[in-house]
Amino acid sequence: MSRRLSLSLSTKLDQLERIYEAVDDLGESEEWPPAMVYQVKLVLEELGVNIVKHGHDSDPDHIFEIVLDSDTDALTIELRDEGRAFNPLTDSPEPDIDSGLDDRPVGGLGIYLVRTMMDELSYRREDNQNILTIVKRKENG
Repeated sequence: MSRRLSLSLSTKLDQLERIYEAVDDLGESEEWPPAMVYQVKLVLEELGVNIVKHGHDSDPDHIFEIVLDSDTDALTIELRDEGRAFNPLTDSPEPDIDSGLDDRPVGGLGIYLVRTMMDELSYRREDNQNILTIVKRKENG
C-alpha cells in the first residue's frame, strides 16, 4: 500500500516542527524502524534549514513544499523551493571529515549527512524551482 503526504511550509524555522510531526505520524503508521524515522527527520531538518537560511535568506514570505511518497520498498521525498538555484549534489564542497573538530570550519556536514543516510539523490531546476528528490529504501532503515 502506498501513502502520500504533502506539506506546504512557509520559510520560517518554526515550521520544521510540522515536518517532525508528519514524519513521526507516517513512520508510526507504517511501523518504520526508529533509525529510519530519525534519519528522515534529520535529513529533512538539514534540508529545511538550508532552504530557509540560504535559499531565501530567512525571508518568511516564501513557501517550500515537501512530498513524502511511501510504498512497500522505499520512501521517496521531493523538496521544492523557489530560492536561489543551488544543486546540493554539485555545489556543496566535500567536508574534511578527517580533521579534528577544532580544525574544521563550522557547517558543511549537512549535505554530507544527507548523502550518507539516504540511498538516492537527484536534483533538477525547473520553472524557477529547486527540486531535490531523495529515496530511502526501507530495508536500509
